[in-house]
Amino acid sequence: MTDSADANAHSHPVAIIGGGPAGLMAAEVLALAGVKVELFDAMPSVGRKFLLAGVGGMNITHSEPKQAFLSRYGTRREQFEPLLAKFGTDRLCAWIHGLGINTFVGSSGRVFPTDMKAAPLLRTWLKRLREHGVTIHTRHRWLGWDADGCLRIATPEGEQAIRADAVLLALGGGSWARLGSDGAWVPLLEQRGVQLAPLQPSNCGFEVVGWSPLFLEKFAGAPVKSTAIRLDQEPARLGEFVVTAQGVEGSLIYALSARIRERINAEGAATILLDLLPQKTQQQVEALLRKPRGSKSLSNHLRSQLGLEGVRAGLLRELSDAVTFANPALLAAAIKALPLTLVKTRPLDEAISSAGGVSFEALDQQLMLRQLPGVFCAGEMLDWEAPTGGYLLTACFASGRAAGLGILKWLQQC
Repeated sequence: MTDSADANAHSHPVAIIGGGPAGLMAAEVLALAGVKVELFDAMPSVGRKFLLAGVGGMNITHSEPKQAFLSRYGTRREQFEPLLAKFGTDRLCAWIHGLGINTFVGSSGRVFPTDMKAAPLLRTWLKRLREHGVTIHTRHRWLGWDADGCLRIATPEGEQAIRADAVLLALGGGSWARLGSDGAWVPLLEQRGVQLAPLQPSNCGFEVVGWSPLFLEKFAGAPVKSTAIRLDQEPARLGEFVVTAQGVEGSLIYALSARIRERINAEGAATILLDLLPQKTQQQVEALLRKPRGSKSLSNHLRSQLGLEGVRAGLLRELSDAVTFANPALLAAAIKALPLTLVKTRPLDEAISSAGGVSFEALDQQLMLRQLPGVFCAGEMLDWEAPTGGYLLTACFASGRAAGLGILKWLQQC
């Protein structure tokens, strides 16, 4: 008997809760093996967060070397390495090409569909899934289990009890509740004794004690370009971020968000150092500052000698004192390492992604919950985080595929 036949010799379908990339990938693995799959999603349509993430350009994965790629998963590298070895960047791109969609590598190493859009990919994928027998139920919210072990599903017609031979939970994290990732599953698993880490913002903005009214009036919403940020003594990261009414956000901040958040959790605040002129050394900056400025104001001198103006000059004024501005050596040091103290994350629902969730220690190697045999987990609801740049999506696809294969193995053994 083939593996497909073994897996399909069960009287009930496999239930997948959540229609994001992880749930859909698991559905494909199972459907291609001949397993009956019923997918339930609380929203009016599936893949909503996936579609919104692609609005500015669908960054599907990243082309950087393997070891650098794996390092993006921080403390969960060990858990993701075997998953990505079986479905990493190359396999993911080949899968996309199999949908008839080409990809290209951008100048930053990020990988995009040729048309930069998520909708055609999702539309083609859903067509394939339906052709292979996957039934998708929208506006169906999972409420936990009843006394008989059936899934409780709230539908527009009322609550239903669904019996399944195996279940995959792929419910997302706790960010972007309006798109379905609301973390409502947390108490349902806590009641079953599943080990969870608290959900926290990741790839998020941070708040400062308070910008001055003048600075806010001039620069709230302004992008800060050609800047580097350093936390502690690690090498600075070059990029850009945005000044917000409450603090800062943007790609350069997101890249350090996990470490900033953990520093705030431990110490109540985290101080990052801004290098406003990363292309110049401190000695070069000081030498230019010491040039005679005649009747020019210091602001004009900063602009003419250093090209420092706009929001970068505003940050220097906001975060320095009169003593610093009166001393070229101190001012040069401030321009190269301007301290900005962050005191809290922005709310979880504003974050691009979330950390925390189902602990890997609560799962076996097939991503099945040890407390709940036959129940698997995948995607962002697992306890991990990664920066933006394609790493989040790649891991969701890889974990969904791994869970699908895990379910197949489970079905064959039952």
